Amino acid sequence: MTTAIPPGMERPHLIGVGGAGMSGIAKLLAGRGAAVAGSDSRTSETVAALTALGVTVHLGHRAEHLASDASCVVVSSAIREDNPELAEAARRGLPVVHRAEALAALMADTRAIAVAGTHGKTTTTSMLAVGLTALGLSPSYAIGGDLDAPGSNAEQGTGDLFVAEADESDRSFHHYRPDVAIILNVELDHHANYASMDEIYDSFETFVDRVRPGGTLVINADQEGARKLTARLAGRPGLELVTYGEAEGADVCVTGLRPDGLTSEVTVELGGRTLTFGVSVPGRHYAHNAVAALAAGVAAGVPADALARALASYTGVRRRLQFKGEAGGVRVIDSYAHHPTEMVADLEAIRAGAGEGRVLVVFQPHLFSRTQELGTEMGRALALADASLVMDIYPAREDPIPGVTSDLIIEAARRHGADVTAVAAATAVPDAVAGIAGPGDLVLTMGAGDVTELGPLVLGRLAV
Repeated sequence: MTTAIPPGMERPHLIGVGGAGMSGIAKLLAGRGAAVAGSDSRTSETVAALTALGVTVHLGHRAEHLASDASCVVVSSAIREDNPELAEAARRGLPVVHRAEALAALMADTRAIAVAGTHGKTTTTSMLAVGLTALGLSPSYAIGGDLDAPGSNAEQGTGDLFVAEADESDRSFHHYRPDVAIILNVELDHHANYASMDEIYDSFETFVDRVRPGGTLVINADQEGARKLTARLAGRPGLELVTYGEAEGADVCVTGLRPDGLTSEVTVELGGRTLTFGVSVPGRHYAHNAVAALAAGVAAGVPADALARALASYTGVRRRLQFKGEAGGVRVIDSYAHHPTEMVADLEAIRAGAGEGRVLVVFQPHLFSRTQELGTEMGRALALADASLVMDIYPAREDPIPGVTSDLIIEAARRHGADVTAVAAATAVPDAVAGIAGPGDLVLTMGAGDVTELGPLVLGRLAV
């Protein structure tokens, strides 16, 4: 297993180094001995974890933060052209490397497994990383979220396997050359970058064409978009197709799924054998993620029975139905779900584990463009909760779109019979939750923005 620093990345500067993807690149490069520096707009637990690893982190974005001996600048698609550090790099003629290009360079001399799909990438990548680690295979990995602590989104292992989350949102997954690829599902999302399903399919086909000759694609046999993509891929030379799911004829067939509170047990038929193993997170979609992980690991040469047992050691990833605590008899769980399909899946999973209690949601829409296109579907999803509080849209990298507000979701939710209340200010959420929650209820903070920070505040208010 090589641990060489990719050429030209000996002294990299990462703009936005505290982000989920960028911090993983920083950790991997530091693990290979690079002198890593970067900047971020604010301090965080992730920044502190990087600093503890020897990464130099500057707060704020200024041209002088770019060291005189920097070998390159690494950016994500979220970095704007007018960023002063990026402008300084251009002035000096320094190489500018996209985050995905840096990750591809780190994966180049490994046996890579790349996990793609509109939903479930982080969970599935995490399951594989945890399972392979539990087997003593010491994989390297890069995940879009933390497993159990800040900075645990990446690791430079000593084995020859590398597991990576492959992001389709900006087509950056076209840079990778995996030996095994997973496609969990194919849906229209990322409306700023894709105008139609045809563009989505074309993008995923390009990703599949990057699989190394003789490699394997593991793909969902149940989800409509994945099935259509499978049909488009028929006859690809040098590619082994492995389907998974509950559909009749799936290569890795799910024959049983037994929920048990906030966990479940799944049974699969694989290679003429029956395997049953536990999944320590609730819901059908998480069980299917585990099956995809199992199929990919087997394709990479890992024994099926050993990996199935090891997958049971996965206990979740931060923000993916993460238990935050209990106060006043009310459990609080945090969910990263921000697309309607994810929202429905997590709400159904939580409903199964809520028992007699009510499911109460604090939802923060993510991105104006997504709300404009999918606001009605988001509102329909919230009808699965007993009551919801809807916050203002979290803009992330976007500028406002006239007429696009959380009201689009609220009105749609009410049309579907949902009990929904608008709560514009985050500071008002703890009191609002305390006013409706009672013993036995389950509160779900949901969204891809800073709604995740409200869980501890809600718990503190419920404890009063």
